[in-house]
Amino acid sequence: MSDLIANIQQQVEAALKDLHSAKPLSTGDLLVVGASTSEVLGEHIGSNGSQEVAAAIYAALFSYKAKTGVHLAFQCCEHLNRALVMEWETARERGYEEVAVVPVRKAGGAMATYAYGKMVEPVVVESIKAEAGIDIGDTFIGMHLKQVAVPVRSTVRSVGHAHLTMAKTRPKFIGGTRAVYEKNKEHENCT
Repeated sequence: MSDLIANIQQQVEAALKDLHSAKPLSTGDLLVVGASTSEVLGEHIGSNGSQEVAAAIYAALFSYKAKTGVHLAFQCCEHLNRALVMEWETARERGYEEVAVVPVRKAGGAMATYAYGKMVEPVVVESIKAEAGIDIGDTFIGMHLKQVAVPVRSTVRSVGHAHLTMAKTRPKFIGGTRAVYEKNKEHENCT
């Protein structure tokens, strides 16, 4: 089991490196994390949550947070309507309203429960709009991403046995045939 746990942490670290290459995240950004520890172990989602797997995933994410300053939000399971665990300070800065619930393994999931126990001042919020996301085990984080979500391909296809997907976001393109989407020298001279 210790080899599996070490491998899980390495897979998440490699995936985060790929995500960072596609969209460098920093202090002002929020990364939403969805993870089924059951799926990582090759079990059906929600059937066999593992604190050990959650700890390995969290260690990789916390290391990434320490390097970049990015804020983390951990999606709870469907029994809490996919609410999110995050630091109180992040929720306050972004204007997210706290809800009254504490995640537990059977209502929240192992990952969100573990994160709640590790954070300094954890709160749960109902919804967010994150700049990027990592989804381990098809937990469907899309509802918590800003528009427009863009898939990020990784050299890592799975974490343990769980399918891995990631996304970054970009602003919406607006305008018609005259619209320009990239800055250039011509724009510097506009008055």
